[in-house]
Amino acid sequence: MRRIDLRKASVARSDTIRNINRQIVLNYVRERAPISRAEIAQETALQRSTISLIVDELKAEGLIEEIEGESTGGRPPVLLRLRAGDAVAIGVDLGTSFTIVATSDLAGRVVEQESFVTDPNANTTLEKIIDSARKLIVKHKPIEGIGISVPGLVDSETGEALFIPYFKWRNLPLAEEVKGATGLPVTVDNDANALALAELWFGRPEIREVRDFILVLVEEGLGTGIVFDGQVYHGVGGAAGEFGHMIIGTQAPVSCASGSRECWEAFASEHAALARYANLSGDPDVLRRVSFVQLMQRALSGEKAAEIALVETARYLGVGISNLIKGLSPEAVIVGGPIARVWPLIADELRYAVEENSICGGLPAARVIASTLGEQPTLMGALSLVLASKFASMVPA
Repeated sequence: MRRIDLRKASVARSDTIRNINRQIVLNYVRERAPISRAEIAQETALQRSTISLIVDELKAEGLIEEIEGESTGGRPPVLLRLRAGDAVAIGVDLGTSFTIVATSDLAGRVVEQESFVTDPNANTTLEKIIDSARKLIVKHKPIEGIGISVPGLVDSETGEALFIPYFKWRNLPLAEEVKGATGLPVTVDNDANALALAELWFGRPEIREVRDFILVLVEEGLGTGIVFDGQVYHGVGGAAGEFGHMIIGTQAPVSCASGSRECWEAFASEHAALARYANLSGDPDVLRRVSFVQLMQRALSGEKAAEIALVETARYLGVGISNLIKGLSPEAVIVGGPIARVWPLIADELRYAVEENSICGGLPAARVIASTLGEQPTLMGALSLVLASKFASMVPA
């Protein structure tokens, strides 16, 4: 059971039950749409009159809408779904190569997006983010908030990017600057944390039912997002989940962002896979000509060296994941990032490595699966920083 934090606890008030019921109804519409009032009443045991009042309130707020269902001989039923098509959130996916700024509706469907090359100068990139956000705000009123995901350490309470290793940026007040320039609430988090949040709220149905899982984000670096009891765990100062820098061996094919050749990131990142491919092909210049996306395409087309490079990288992914399972015992581990595209090629080797390094007859097995959040998972993570607040409980912990 969860211990009450007396520093944050609030006593129950008259609207507490109403708020809980409101979120229950909204989430039934989100997950089961199209759904009728009668079906919600049957599932929740709430009175029809209570549901009608809540539905009217959610409609007035523009969160849900009514549609006409198929008739079975009589009057067509009135069904409910999330309001579709209208932009309500802006997501900023600040990546090491490109930054994407996009709007989405309540269901996380992208309405409009634009991208630009991420400038190594932090102020220049920040100015471009603000410029893009302002244009989208004018075009898609009303926007309710902005979520920003970054590849580095973030203080999620203040929205300050404490350290982004790829650019060596430190203490960048992202939330403060973007909020000051746009007038909107801004939430900033590490990209793996944001993606874990997206999996929790918008991932495959079997993951939405899981309360404890780990998201492993494989990109140029490697990060993890931890979900305990249905919420992202940040740790002190937002530093939880830096498993990419745990030591798993020596003499990795590349250095990690911190310069080590012993940590998980150095063995299992996109850079590690590309370095293996360069060694196998005997052409060191290939690193300047071939991107990770092209490497995956070559592997899917049957090129043996590309396939071997990815499979070996998957083996080291599995080694690291086995350590996470030993330490945290999650229900599931989700592998996200572009590498999910080649899951059929790497899944067997990855799972074998997990099993080979597990404690025989000890810990319960965790499912290891690929993310299904599409081609832009970290953008979905950024959008989730705004959207999840619409569906999460409004009752203080």
